[in-house]
Amino acid sequence: MPTDAPLDPAAGPPRHGARVAVLGAGSWGTTFAKVLADGGAQVSIWARRPEIAREIVESHRNTAYLPGINLPRQISSSSELADVLDGVEQLYISVPSQSLRENLRLIRDLVPADIPIVSLMKGVERDTRMRMSEVIEQELEIDSGRIAVVSGPNLALEIAKEQPTAAVVSSRSLATASDVAVVSTNRYFRSFVNTDVVGTEFGGVLKNLIAVAIGIVDGVGYGENTKASIITRGLVEMTDFAVAYGGLTETMSGLAGLGDLIATCESPLSRNNTAGRLLGQGYDYAEVIAQMNQTAEGIASVAPVLELAAAVGVEMPICSQVAEVLAGTLAPKDLAPHLTTDTKEPQGE
Repeated sequence: MPTDAPLDPAAGPPRHGARVAVLGAGSWGTTFAKVLADGGAQVSIWARRPEIAREIVESHRNTAYLPGINLPRQISSSSELADVLDGVEQLYISVPSQSLRENLRLIRDLVPADIPIVSLMKGVERDTRMRMSEVIEQELEIDSGRIAVVSGPNLALEIAKEQPTAAVVSSRSLATASDVAVVSTNRYFRSFVNTDVVGTEFGGVLKNLIAVAIGIVDGVGYGENTKASIITRGLVEMTDFAVAYGGLTETMSGLAGLGDLIATCESPLSRNNTAGRLLGQGYDYAEVIAQMNQTAEGIASVAPVLELAAAVGVEMPICSQVAEVLAGTLAPKDLAPHLTTDTKEPQGE
């Protein structure tokens, strides 16, 4: 099927009243809960911290992560996993990628049978170099056709403010992707579908690394030419990598690739862009981590992505230089956007 395809009309209208759960009450988990609720679903959020769950229930706010945003009243919350997961029809997971496995072990016996499990995460597990859908499949011991991933140009605060955007829902099973897309579509958020899980997931991971590079040169003080060079050549790195692992080239030119890359690189709302900018301003790795209120997945994914690239012989000079800046062996001002795996510019560019 073509990538980023619109929903088949046979998928039906939005399922008002669908009971869904979101694991994770950070900015993206809370925002996606709002997307689901505004599409007609009854949503329950698991918040690790009881005080956040209490605020969501009592004030319909999550001021720690989405200040100034009023949440729909059909969103409930609890710090008790059993309460959140009881009787749900779909489960969305939005926790830091490096803690996914331990969280899955907590819910393994609580997840209702046969429901779709949806990853909202964009990372690679550091120790195993597995994508998030692979970790879910392994830990929950379920068929991959029950798993979907959501990716696209999705900056949480903009969506929470109901600024129009789109995403792609990908699953090996088109039926699963369509079921999830129907529930996660509303008047300001449209979900497309595809079956290229590898390309969709890696697009969401790799753009974070390029966004860190953009942040670095922005922090140094370089201008738009430098940033445009990194975005353009970064897309080449992303595509080479994804295709080497079985992803489709066209996915990387769609919402999960180019779309997400542009949004993440260009916005100060991006955590990865912010982390890179701090590095470019001279803060070291430990200082950047200490200043970040939430996880910058790009920093956590640099090492496993480069290991995966080396395993299939894909050169990623921009990402490699980000790793050197993180290690303190390359000055931010020396990050060279002109480096590429091929000195020839592709035809048509």
